[in-house]
Amino acid sequence: MGDILIVDDERDIRELISDILKDEGFTTRLASNSEECMDQVAAETPGLMILDIWLKDSNMDGIDILKSVKRSHPEVPIVIISGHGNIEIAVAAIKQGAYDFIEKPFNIDQLLVVISRAMETSRLRRENTELRRRDVALTEMIGSSSSFKALKSNLEKVTRSNGRIMLSGPAGSGKEIAARFIHSESDRASAPFVVVNSASIEPERMEEVLFGRESADRGVEPGLLEEAHGGVLYFDEVADMPLGTQSKILRVLVDQQFQRVGGSDKVRVDIRVISSTNRDLQAEIEAGNFRQELYHRLNVVPISVPSLEERREDIPELAAAFIAAFNKEQGLPLRTLSEEAQALLQTMKWQGNVRQLKNVIERILILGNDSEVIEASELPQQGEPSESETGVVLSAGLATLPLREARELFEREYLMTQINRFGGNISRTATFVGMERSALHRKLKSLGIVTSNKTGARVAHVDELDNAEAE
Repeated sequence: MGDILIVDDERDIRELISDILKDEGFTTRLASNSEECMDQVAAETPGLMILDIWLKDSNMDGIDILKSVKRSHPEVPIVIISGHGNIEIAVAAIKQGAYDFIEKPFNIDQLLVVISRAMETSRLRRENTELRRRDVALTEMIGSSSSFKALKSNLEKVTRSNGRIMLSGPAGSGKEIAARFIHSESDRASAPFVVVNSASIEPERMEEVLFGRESADRGVEPGLLEEAHGGVLYFDEVADMPLGTQSKILRVLVDQQFQRVGGSDKVRVDIRVISSTNRDLQAEIEAGNFRQELYHRLNVVPISVPSLEERREDIPELAAAFIAAFNKEQGLPLRTLSEEAQALLQTMKWQGNVRQLKNVIERILILGNDSEVIEASELPQQGEPSESETGVVLSAGLATLPLREARELFEREYLMTQINRFGGNISRTATFVGMERSALHRKLKSLGIVTSNKTGARVAHVDELDNAEAE
């Protein structure tokens, strides 16, 4: 879906356009008549078509080809070109689904701008179509840890309302899955869920993409706001939205209506807005990058999505679900994780959170061996520690300390890791490490380790007060 099919009966025109597009990094295919064109479309659907209206020695003219391709492949944008252009032909082409009409001799820069916009519009529509197909899988909430249960409880409370939600949490933690869960459990479940990826849309194109546009020669092109009518509009990483667009979105939230770019009529929409961010929006406001009024409009119900570090208990369950999904979607081996592999996954650092875990599982299934069980040795190694002859890994930090300090540091880090792995459950931690519960409590106290609630989960950390007193 990335190449451009150029259809023109004049060889010089075909090759000129092709050379220009190749210089811009596009791949092209050429056709001189309707038969070649339809054969090319049948062989592989193009990402875009540049189509001449008048084709010599052809059974079909450009309008006939336009109608046929749009029936079979409505997602393919088609730019019409003609040396005999007039307003009637342009209007007819637009009505039949053409993206734009350009008259020969055309301006190269104008052609490139139209192609760039058409490809971007097509990409956004394909992405949203694909996301809608994957709605069922993407709304599945997986986990049983206390922090996950707290998140799900909060999400369930807001599904029946129309209040605007702000989901905050680190990148890869599952904010979009949470948003899709709200949508799937709400009264708007049968209506669209439209994603606005604030970072991937060029700032100068943001308003056109959101509000759509209209003109006398091209008619009405709906934007994402209209596509989301009756459903949910999800602003992914809203902090990346340009300041100019922020003020206009604020007006839409207040009035539930807007004007298309180039239009004068008011368009009314009924949408529920869910936003997400991995940044501190208060800091962005102070820096002048985000409008405070918009923040208050979007942040009606703030919900925090925990990082994977805060829900380590869920890692085996998430990994098993990813393995099953990759088996179903890609035919990758249906393997299980050994207890050692599960334990290692639960102690690893996950800066990329759930998304990183999913990527690691996919890599293991692709590159791993044929055994039914995934062993710890197949997991990626974090860092580059040196290994002694006995096979015991010793970090550079521990190697520089006296034995007593090194042992205390190791015990502290080891026990905090195990406690967090088991969601703050001391009994399960004691069983795993092979200590009596009372003995473990004494050890934790001597090491200055305490547990406290964080996003619904018990998390182990060093008591800073004890440390300060000790110093």
